[in-house]
Amino acid sequence: MKTIKKFMKNNSRYVLIGGLIIVLYFILRLSALTVLPVFADEAIYIRWAQVMRAEPTLRFLPLSDGKQPLYMWSVIPFLKVFSDPLFAGRALSVVTGFGTMVGVFILSLLLFRSKTAAFVAALLYCVSPFSVFFDRMALADSMLAMFGVFTLVGGVMTAKTLRLDFAMLTGFSLGGALLTKSPAMFFAILLPLSFLFAEWKRPLGNVFKTLSKLTFLFIPTYLIAWGMYNILRLGPNFSMVASRNKDYVYPLSHVFTSFKDPLFSFVNWAFEWMGVMGPWSVVILAFVGGVFILGRYPRQILVLAVWFLGPILVQAEFAKNFTARYILFGIPYLFVLASGFILMTNRDLLKKVMITLMVLGVLWALKFDSLLIRDVESAPLPRSERSGYLEEWTAGHGIRETADYLRQEQQKSPQSTIVVGTEGFFGTLPDGLQMYLNDDREIIVIGVGLNFDELHSSLVESKKFGNRTFFVVNSTRFSSNPEKLGLDLVGVFSKALRPQGTLEYNLRGPQESLLLFEVNDDAIKTTTKR
Repeated sequence: MKTIKKFMKNNSRYVLIGGLIIVLYFILRLSALTVLPVFADEAIYIRWAQVMRAEPTLRFLPLSDGKQPLYMWSVIPFLKVFSDPLFAGRALSVVTGFGTMVGVFILSLLLFRSKTAAFVAALLYCVSPFSVFFDRMALADSMLAMFGVFTLVGGVMTAKTLRLDFAMLTGFSLGGALLTKSPAMFFAILLPLSFLFAEWKRPLGNVFKTLSKLTFLFIPTYLIAWGMYNILRLGPNFSMVASRNKDYVYPLSHVFTSFKDPLFSFVNWAFEWMGVMGPWSVVILAFVGGVFILGRYPRQILVLAVWFLGPILVQAEFAKNFTARYILFGIPYLFVLASGFILMTNRDLLKKVMITLMVLGVLWALKFDSLLIRDVESAPLPRSERSGYLEEWTAGHGIRETADYLRQEQQKSPQSTIVVGTEGFFGTLPDGLQMYLNDDREIIVIGVGLNFDELHSSLVESKKFGNRTFFVVNSTRFSSNPEKLGLDLVGVFSKALRPQGTLEYNLRGPQESLLLFEVNDDAIKTTTKR
């Protein structure tokens, strides 16, 4: 107790700053956590977690789509605490995002030995719209970023101390990453760079001695990680991980057949996302700070730059699809790089300019963050992110409202059964609706595909059987005449407006909507005539 009091007294300023950053972190992450409608992958992941919670024999269900299950396993305890499944899934990302922020602080302190730099790095991560946005989403990327940071922290500590316990902890962190998402392979490949932080003493014999010790220590690191990853072999669809990975990346021969495409486009996108959501000042701070402290901290700058840029460049070359969340696991190293500007010496004027730039960037980021919380449709998100999360079929506007309406209708006749057909078989619909109606066994949600020239036979049969039957579909995927199919429009739930002049606006109109129909008796007559 005396030791704690002494520490608090001697470090009261830092304790206060750290406490304020932590409070700010949770305010930015937990406020209006479900204001953004459920996204396609969120619906899938949370639905998997619900199924795995209900049926233990399906604990490896995500392998059926080639996804590692650690994130979904971790959602299960949150489902037991929070009644709102979307809040439960996103709360897990809030926790893992906090772990990433702590990891950023530790990594900066470890590399630069400066408490001020460490707090700057943590503050930048805390307020960055990039991290705020994805730490509020029920996606595995936030967890992957956390494991990545602690893998590097563990590697650096192992190199500095030559201790087996740190090597083992590094293995557990790397193993957690491998159980979270396939890009964790980047961590496994880049981890040996931490050898640079060992004490390389001459003569040559001591160098070989240190190198042999490090090699020996990193063997258990990789064995532990590999052992954890091979837990997935207990699932019946382990081979799907490698198979599905091929759907997302080009083969190595792509370098020789089409090197520039999509490399240059995707790199431009990556820096656009970082410029818009980084915020923009972080990129400048990282570059200027890195250049001016390179002479004093060459190993630190090299390792951080490679961990940050390496995965971005490789993904830009080989990825078939590229979105902002795919680079989230590399963003923490950008913040650590940016914190290095505080260590510049003999550059008083430039340092003041950089501090001013940082303050302006933080203020701008807080304004952006407030929009993410209060009015997400007004936030200046990059075009690709706004489209996917707010405008298209992947955005879950109206799903919660539809679930609430169906639940109310079922409560009016508790003994009756309601059947709901949705477009598609997988994704935002029907998983999003099933996610919200998971605890109501009298409401059955089924996917009916994407062909709506006629009403799906399962919905017609449900109506014949006497069930109240509904149909949910996105407006741009439904061009049939509702009256001819025997459908009554119950509700229309509009998504965000598409900006004029965009490709989506020209092809699909100014706005998408989720349509809720009820199947009427005419559906039976129409089918009978056919």
